[in-house]
Amino acid sequence: MLSRVDVVEVVGRYVQLKKAGINHKGLCPFHGEKSPSFTVSATRQTYHCFGCGVHGNALGFLMAYSGMGFVEAVRDLAQQVGMTVPEDDRSPQEREKAAALKQRQATLTDVLHKASDSYRKQLKGNKRAVDYLRGRGLTGEIASAFGLGYAPDGWRGLASVFPHYDDPLLEESGLVIATGDNEADKKRYDRFRDRIMFPIRNVQGEVIGFGGRVLDKGEPKYLNSPETSVFHKGKELYGLHEARAGLRKRGYALVVEGYMDVVALAQLGFPNAVATLGTACSADHVQKLFRFTESIVFSFDGDAAGRRAAGRALEASLPFATDTRSVRFLFLPPEHDPDSYVREHGAEAFEQYVAQAVPLSRQLIEAAREGCDTDSAEGRARLLAQAKPLWHALPEGALKMQLLGDLAQAAGLTTDDLNRLWAAQAQAQSRSGGGRSRPPRDAGQDDRGGPPPDDAPWSYEPSSDFDPDSFDPTGGQGAAQGGSEGGGGWQGRGNKPWAGKDKKPWTPNKSWGDKPWNRKPPEEGSGLPRARPDSTADAALRMLLLSIGWWEQLDAGDHDLLHKLPAPYGPLSAWIERHLHDHGAVTWAELEPAIRETEWAGFVARLVTADAARGEAAFADLRKAVDALWVQALKVQLDDLSRRAATDPQLLVQMREVEQHRRRRLQSLAPPPSTAR
Repeated sequence: MLSRVDVVEVVGRYVQLKKAGINHKGLCPFHGEKSPSFTVSATRQTYHCFGCGVHGNALGFLMAYSGMGFVEAVRDLAQQVGMTVPEDDRSPQEREKAAALKQRQATLTDVLHKASDSYRKQLKGNKRAVDYLRGRGLTGEIASAFGLGYAPDGWRGLASVFPHYDDPLLEESGLVIATGDNEADKKRYDRFRDRIMFPIRNVQGEVIGFGGRVLDKGEPKYLNSPETSVFHKGKELYGLHEARAGLRKRGYALVVEGYMDVVALAQLGFPNAVATLGTACSADHVQKLFRFTESIVFSFDGDAAGRRAAGRALEASLPFATDTRSVRFLFLPPEHDPDSYVREHGAEAFEQYVAQAVPLSRQLIEAAREGCDTDSAEGRARLLAQAKPLWHALPEGALKMQLLGDLAQAAGLTTDDLNRLWAAQAQAQSRSGGGRSRPPRDAGQDDRGGPPPDDAPWSYEPSSDFDPDSFDPTGGQGAAQGGSEGGGGWQGRGNKPWAGKDKKPWTPNKSWGDKPWNRKPPEEGSGLPRARPDSTADAALRMLLLSIGWWEQLDAGDHDLLHKLPAPYGPLSAWIERHLHDHGAVTWAELEPAIRETEWAGFVARLVTADAARGEAAFADLRKAVDALWVQALKVQLDDLSRRAATDPQLLVQMREVEQHRRRRLQSLAPPPSTAR
């Protein structure tokens, strides 16, 4: 096929080329330059840039510039020269199904494109929406470049755009919401109303979804299209299609948090910004960005939520951090987002701030150091235990070798010592049959006791914001698998192992003689420790595991509360959030195998029994469990404020606010008033 394709023609579709001797030259599309150093050779059928070093053939150019996959690029080139790509070994039924899906996807993008055109026309005629964008510093040119629009404040605005408002494609594309059990009784209305509309495009420029922002106060602030056959939030990046030229000009991708940040930064001279679509950064996001640039800068707020997001971005980036790539982390002051920082301090100051971003190597060590007292041997050992899974995720190369030395130095070891330690641990794990290691149990210690595994990840440590002695979501019973440090087996009251009244072994009474003992035999299971009752945290985590999609129905405050729960609840909540963002709302049957590979496998096995998995719960049950956790947490906060208010009366105002918050949560837990007479 390549012998029938002219690389000059392929490249010339995207780059303005001029004849220069036997070759053609132009400005490199992969980096910013003023003098052409990009050469295309018709005789060798290759391209090469003497500025940035990129090179390849027609197929490689199409993949690198257009963001196509290999198969897609092959089909594109084959179509140009009238060739047919051989089909794979799928059955005729599978090929027919794939063709139908592709046609369905093309139809959906046509519907979304038509809606996008309508929203753009509506924006031009709505002064309030135009004034809002101007107030945010946006010009008409930048709004046009990103295809911004406006969804009017009406329940059926799209009925004037689509003659058949009851077309199932409108519902399937996420533009229209339909309620009702049967088709005849369904009520339909527009999903997006009175919002600035941000069309979400794939790399090829097709509209695959929308994000809508309220103009005034309202909730939710941002509303996204639902997942469809063409739109997958965990894989797409807002602004990537528009940022391709900016990535080449600036030399790096700047990953920010919101749509408006992307558009505003483009207005201010940073056309290389992209944003995730309300999800954590995933491996798919990182892999897609590295198809367009060798350098990524993640921008986060400097608060706790920003640090957690940085941890997820770090984990997603590690497998792709080769020696020729750069990943850095930018933490802005709490009072700023990228847009406000550039407006206050200027583009040059922001560029300098970006240049000082934390490199991946340092961020990895900082993540491993989280919660560790490196002045003690125990703290340094924990640092290594937390760094180990992160370091192993790196690809082989010079960066990985150097980080081994940096980690050894941080722990007070030599590189050879650390190498031998981890090699010995790997051999011991292999001999034990693989899987995660767990500390040996003392004789008589049951499965609920014991400290967390010594190779637990860096997020295993409970948040310092919570004192497990005062805030105990387990109701004082302990986690289903060692929720308290040090663990231990089942114990009676007073936290002392039961040993009997006289602590002597039991023997039969001599007066019984040789008479058989006719006492009724004990029932099966009697005499064993009673299973502890469920705690509120147990119930909440069980429901989230069985219905992982409910996580998205909780708000950001709920997420933060669950993240801060003591181990294992908090770290498991973080894992649930990451898995949802990476894999979507999977069923328990699909989630269970992934759980088995984590350090919480034993805890979850006891939490989600077969009977529990067959049970039914409603989101309202989860809502009540989370509200109950809020009540407990707010009580702890009130007690702390009460102690401190004795010397700082200004805290009384904060106490009243916390008490009001607690009362609202208590009211949500109260049963509805009885209507019986």
